[in-house]
Amino acid sequence: MTTLPPDHPHRLALADEAHARPPEPLSAPARATYVAVLVDAEYRGREQAHLAALCATFGVPPPAAGATHHLARLGDLRFKWERHGEFSGYTFFLTGDAAEPNSEPPSAGLPPGWLAGLPGHTVAAAQAALIPAGSVAPDAAFLAQHFSGNIVVGSEIGDGAGTAFTDFRVQPDGFTRFLLVDRSFTPRQAGRTLQRLFEIEVYRLLALLALPIARRLSPRIVAIEQSLGALTDAIAQNTATPIVRDDETLLHELTRLAAEVESGLAASQFRFGACRAYFELVTTRTSELREQRLQGLQTIEEFMARRFTPAVATCNTVSQRLHDLSERVAQASALLSTRVDITRERQNQALLASMDKRARLQLRLQQTVEGLSVAAITYYLAGVIGYLAKGLKAGGARIDPDLVVGAAIPLLALGLVLGLRRARRRITQADRATAAPQA
Repeated sequence: MTTLPPDHPHRLALADEAHARPPEPLSAPARATYVAVLVDAEYRGREQAHLAALCATFGVPPPAAGATHHLARLGDLRFKWERHGEFSGYTFFLTGDAAEPNSEPPSAGLPPGWLAGLPGHTVAAAQAALIPAGSVAPDAAFLAQHFSGNIVVGSEIGDGAGTAFTDFRVQPDGFTRFLLVDRSFTPRQAGRTLQRLFEIEVYRLLALLALPIARRLSPRIVAIEQSLGALTDAIAQNTATPIVRDDETLLHELTRLAAEVESGLAASQFRFGACRAYFELVTTRTSELREQRLQGLQTIEEFMARRFTPAVATCNTVSQRLHDLSERVAQASALLSTRVDITRERQNQALLASMDKRARLQLRLQQTVEGLSVAAITYYLAGVIGYLAKGLKAGGARIDPDLVVGAAIPLLALGLVLGLRRARRRITQADRATAAPQA
């Protein structure tokens, strides 16, 4: 027996992911009810309890904790539950045909009020009928009866193994309707085809959840673009406007616009990203139908190209405009910030020049004060020497006090000047020694 290295923690889960949510095999005649509900993460526990209550009613095991899909037989019904990223899908299958095209849906076999009690909000709901070829003639009259007179789209699918019809409209009972005619479907092929139709419906509506956001943001984007254009012109022309009087105010206005754009991005990008992802899924599921045209009817792919793709393009355009606005505001802010920095540098240079001029004036004043100080101190010391000389003369010394004072004055002045210079030199050396380690 070959021994392998230890498994990666996610190996088995990833291997099983390719086999998750398998389609249910179907044989005509059969009916199906599908409901997709948006469920917030905080309501997942309630969803699990609601499923457990349904299974308990029919005496079957509930889904395991942490499960993402579950299959069960509820009396005559076959039940499939699937948990996706932001929604959960509930599908109920019932074998056999109904007396009338739209009567006796499988959901009628559920406990009263169970569907209405599902936590979350319904995003898609559909009723489907799988009928054998030859049991009815899907002509214009039959399709008008089945789809309440609405315009029907349809085509041969599966390389002619069957035909599919729908109007993509929500009927008064809250459900969209699908009709599948089985020519040569295998049970697995019929189940896959019905699952693809349900997925096209739910992914189409999930993608279109971004459309109201795009419509709400469009006027804001236009207003921001106009404001940004005016501010950019003010930057280019270097002129004031009634609103913007200087670069500082202009920068504040750009910051406000940037905050508004980023707010719009934060509030919309998840939904716009989901729109693109769901659009790719709708496109993939539609191509997997392998449609062939029926005389007088649009194919599902044509319907999507004319009615669905333009809405997705609108969402993508709004998303791209928001990203472009963000980049343009950032570029304008960077340009203006550079200009503001240059202006501040010039102001700082002018301030430094003014401070240097004041320092030179202060130095001259200080030198003047020092000269006056030398004269005052010399005068004071000469007076002291004069008094000493007079005292010595009175004591009998043969000296002339005036001559002594006159001879002392030059010496005193020279000594004071040299002392001040030496003190100034020491202060300058101390300042340089202090500044050198900081540099």
